[in-house]
Amino acid sequence: MSPLPRLSGVHPILYAFYGPDGRLDRDALDRQVDMCLAAGCHGIALLGLVTEVFRLSTAERLDLVGWAAARVARRVPVMATVAEASVHGQLDFITEAKRRGADWVVLQPPPVKGVPEREILRFLGEVADRSPLPVGIQNNPLNMDVSVSNDALLALHRNHPNIRFMKAEGPAVSVAAFAREASRSCDVFAGHGGIEWPTNLRSGCQGLIPAPELVDAQVALWRLWSAGETERAEALHRAILPVIVFMSRSLPLLIAYGKRLMALRMGWHEVHPRLPEPGVTPFGMEEIRRFAELLGPLPMAPDAPLSPALRLAAGLD
Repeated sequence: MSPLPRLSGVHPILYAFYGPDGRLDRDALDRQVDMCLAAGCHGIALLGLVTEVFRLSTAERLDLVGWAAARVARRVPVMATVAEASVHGQLDFITEAKRRGADWVVLQPPPVKGVPEREILRFLGEVADRSPLPVGIQNNPLNMDVSVSNDALLALHRNHPNIRFMKAEGPAVSVAAFAREASRSCDVFAGHGGIEWPTNLRSGCQGLIPAPELVDAQVALWRLWSAGETERAEALHRAILPVIVFMSRSLPLLIAYGKRLMALRMGWHEVHPRLPEPGVTPFGMEEIRRFAELLGPLPMAPDAPLSPALRLAAGLD
């Protein structure tokens, strides 16, 4: 297996924005990429639950891969989650995603209930062995109908060397032993918006794959932690934690409100949903606007400082 650089840091997973006609908005995708790169992200991810993959056709998902890769222009790695339900479907998608510029792919347990764990592992292993791109595995027992045990994930990595990273999602205490063991030979990322990210980092995770609306703060947290300034990193985490908790109550709320917070931070004031979408309430939008005031606009240039309000809330000045 050819050597690859280890992955770490913050790899935001982008939202799918739509135009008034309900079609994907490429300008919004480009703007997300530009602002995530300006914030100092270490990679770009897409086609996970946050990207509303369940509302996208295969052609639309491949378009997003191509658009993101073109905008990134090899400045950071691009990873795409694979959603097809068969081995051949996944391999066809991966081949085309590679042609359009993806650097990594993420596999999930296929959403077929009642399948023995050994068959799920066989499915993932066969795709990983035949994939033309390096593979990560996402296991999310809190938000996905099908998942596997941590021991099974470790065995999967040992038996299939093209599996290079894991996204370990769940309460930090329940994945800590897994993260410590897995991080010896592959990269381990946290999820769930970074709700327990400092704890995840202490347990062995090397990075985070969150939604993008907090990318500047989470990159800043990563830099503080990497520089050994763990107390300041913890303080910044406490300052953004109310936003993360608000977004983490359910996936539909994250998509509805998180996307609107991202839009406000990008300077946009109108979001066109692809129906059906949970109702957005006036009170909910009041909270989103309050969060936007705390966080300020997303950076337009590299190394732009965090908003004065956020720095004050975190005690960084």
